Amino acid sequence: MFPLRDENPTVRTAFATLAFIGLNVASWVWLQGLGSAAPLTASVCEFGLIPGAVLGLGSELALASSPCAAAGGGGSWATLLTSMFMHGGWFHILGNLWFLWVFGDNVEDAMGPARFVAFYLLCGLAAAGAQMLSHPGSLIPMVGASGAIGGVMGGYARLYPRARVQTLLVLGFYVTMVSLPAWGMLGYWFALQVLGGLPSLVEAQGAGVAFWAHVGGFAAGLALVGPFSRTDYLAEHRAQQARALPRLRRRSGG
Repeated sequence: MFPLRDENPTVRTAFATLAFIGLNVASWVWLQGLGSAAPLTASVCEFGLIPGAVLGLGSELALASSPCAAAGGGGSWATLLTSMFMHGGWFHILGNLWFLWVFGDNVEDAMGPARFVAFYLLCGLAAAGAQMLSHPGSLIPMVGASGAIGGVMGGYARLYPRARVQTLLVLGFYVTMVSLPAWGMLGYWFALQVLGGLPSLVEAQGAGVAFWAHVGGFAAGLALVGPFSRTDYLAEHRAQQARALPRLRRRSGG
């Protein structure tokens, strides 16, 4: 399932969400060379999170033979932050930023931009922490905004569980669009991350996808969205949503 748009109008312009999208795009262009091999490898190794290197759990021999040894991959704690703005390919960045655009504006609308920035970064740090706990000795760089965006999705699920999400459903050769409640679409996504992460627990380096970062980010979003939301902003948003509901029902034929 892939979300196309939600039926959840906002009151305020999502400046912080747009800024995060812009920062990710800028990093992709100027630091990662639009995915060209050399700058992509260098950026992933320099700015990606390598749990074993950060925690000092990798042996010298393992570090010397790690994927980033030749590129000078380090173990700075700053990579918990910088890794959120790196990506591994075009599909990776486009998919992440699309999810951020669909769900981020409504979560920001309940917080305001300053609180949303703090919420997003904390969810990203929680995601990085969850991945490090799952594979503390891994020498595979972790990159991507998906952990922080998982937090945004967790926040959305708690704030707007009944908001409708127009979703692209692909079942083999059968492709259709369905309207699902947010709790259903996002709950399905979360379940996939947990199921995907379970086999990786028996792998020394972990899977290619940082499933536990997604799980940790989502859980952090569920927990943090309450204290970060503003009661007055959320009331305005829900009033706007209620005013728009008849129009949305007419458009969808409901």
